[in-house]
Order: sequence, then C-alpha cells, then structure tokens
Amino acid sequence: MDLYAVLQVTWWLLLGVLLMGLAVMVGMDMGVGTILRYVGRTDLERRVALNIVGPHWDGNQVWFILGGGAIFAAFPLIYATAFSGFYVVMLLLLWTMIMRPLGFEYRSQVAQAAWREAWDWVLVVSGAVPMIVFGAAFGNLFRGVPFHFEWNMTSFYTGGFLGLLNPFAILSGVLSLALAVMMGSLTVMNGAEGALRQRARALAQAGAAAAVALFAIGGFWVRAIPGYRLAGGPGTGVPQTPLQQTVTTASGAWLANFGAHPLLWVVPLTGFAGMIGAWLAARAGRSHLGWWLGAVAWIGVIGTAGAALFPFMLPSSSAPSMSLTLWNASSSETTLLWMAGFAAVFVPLILWYTGWAFWVMRGKVSAEKIARGDEHAY
Repeated sequence: MDLYAVLQVTWWLLLGVLLMGLAVMVGMDMGVGTILRYVGRTDLERRVALNIVGPHWDGNQVWFILGGGAIFAAFPLIYATAFSGFYVVMLLLLWTMIMRPLGFEYRSQVAQAAWREAWDWVLVVSGAVPMIVFGAAFGNLFRGVPFHFEWNMTSFYTGGFLGLLNPFAILSGVLSLALAVMMGSLTVMNGAEGALRQRARALAQAGAAAAVALFAIGGFWVRAIPGYRLAGGPGTGVPQTPLQQTVTTASGAWLANFGAHPLLWVVPLTGFAGMIGAWLAARAGRSHLGWWLGAVAWIGVIGTAGAALFPFMLPSSSAPSMSLTLWNASSSETTLLWMAGFAAVFVPLILWYTGWAFWVMRGKVSAEKIARGDEHAY
C-alpha cells in the first residue's frame, strides 16, 4: 500500500474517532438537555442538572468543529455534496445550535416561572433534535442519498427533506437519541444526589435498554436493505473520480465486510457489551463506570456503521456508480499529509485538555449553593 492510500485510510479512521468523540461528548450534554423536564421536577433540580454540564457543554462543541473541519479538509467532495444538498437539515441544526446557548445563558436570568419553562423546552428540543439528526444521517447512508454528478463534477441533489425521514433513518435517529439519554442520565447521576440522582438512574437504564433493542433491530433490518458493492474502478495511476467506477447493489451487501473479515463482528459486540454494561452499572449505582461503558457503546455503534459502509462514505441512491468512496473523495496526498501532522499535535492536546477539565471540575453539584445565589451558576 502506497503512502497516499495509507493516508486515506488513516483519515477515514481519524474521522471515525472524531465522530465518536462528538457522539460521546456532545451526546452527553445534549442528553442532559433532552431529559431536563423529566429528571428535574422543580426549578432548583433543573438548575442542578444544567450546572452538572455547565462547565463542559460549550467546550464540547469543539467536536462539531473538528468533525466538520476534518470532512472539509480531508474529504472536500463529500463536504460540498452533502452540505449543498441538505440545506433544510443544516438550517434546522443551525437554529437548534443557536438557541441552545441562549437557553443556558438566559434561562435563570429572570425568576418568572413561565420564562424559565419556555427556555427549558428550548433546551429539550435543542438537545433532542441534533441527536436525532446525527443518527438519521447514518441511517440515510445505508439507504443511499439521491444525488448525481454531471460531466464536470457538478453535483445535483434530487431528493427532498421528507425523503430523509425514511423508516430506517428514523430508527437510527431514535437509537442515537436513546444513547444520548443514557449518557445524559449517567452524567446527571455523576453530579447529583437524592431524588434527582434516582430519577436519572431509572432513565439511564431505560435509555440503555432501548438502545440494545434498537441496535438489534437495526442489525437485522440492514440485511434486507440493498447494500452497495464496488465492482470496478479506474486502473492504477488513473485519477479516481465517481465518473469512472461501477457500483452494484444487492440485499445484504452491507454485511459483506463482516463475512469477509469475521473479526469485525467484535465491533457490534462491543456496542452491545457497552450498552448492557452501562445498564448494569446504572442499576448498581456505579454511574462513573456506566459513563465509560456508555462511551464504549457509542464507539461500537459508530464503528459498526463504518465497518459496514467501508469504503463507501456517501452512497448515491439515484446513481449508485457515482457514489463517493474513500478512494475517490479524498484530498490530495500533500493535504492529507499536512493535516495528519496538525492532527497528531492538536487531537491529543484536545483530549488532554478535556480530561483535565473534567478532572478539575469533578464532584457533586450543590443545590444549596445554587439556591444561595452562586454568581457562576446557570
């Protein structure tokens, strides 16, 4: 394998790591937002829940920037094709991401109950919607996205917003939401006490159980979905473009990689093990262990999707042979090499800083301190 191919695979793996980091870290605080109205029965309890993720939620948005930046730099054709076609989805995400910080910052600035309840619902919606969209995006990759290229590589998206809400995408979105609820509940358990912790404990178990069921259903369902196979492409040394390949479809083809490499079955089993382990840990009251097992569950779920789709990154349902793969959608060797150097420096730095921030700000959130008027509390 030459250097360029090694760099392409490396960036495919790195993109997977960034998506996993996004799911774990952003899913954690968005999960707290999603469950806010359930776990918090009083205004003070809701403030405790918000302040548990208060020191971290804005820093977690770095994973959005990293993921988007990685796609833009390493796979620009995917960035251009996907972002130009999904205007409605992107605007929906944009508005939720705009309203969410306002919910954190404005909610407790006015003491009126109606004001605070309105912002509570903003936080619920702006927490749930992005996680549903995140999961539905993976679901739509398995179904294929309706786009094609003209002779000059201009892409045309021929679908609509409602087409993205197909049943498998909805199941994937609900699975993503269930995992976020599980992670958010375990996070509340880590920082809360009393009734708030107990309600979060019950919800963590419910989220984990739902995730196990949905992941299993999705695994059986994907066998019936027409999968994609790369039947032919340009020869060695020929520029790789979506206009010079042949892709076929067949039921069960998304499981071909698992059949060819049985060791890959470890990946979905890891996902199930993480979910079941998180359920058991929540039941036993060991929330910190449950949180880490929840992260393992996310890694298994996203890893399973990546293993099944490889080498496809954006399959086309309207013109399968114009699907975007790892091989025809990557940046140049020079770009990937430079980006790899930056990633080798900054990704470990971000991981270190994130871990340090959580360690420094560990511990329980005091409801009494918030009630006394902590100037730094949400």
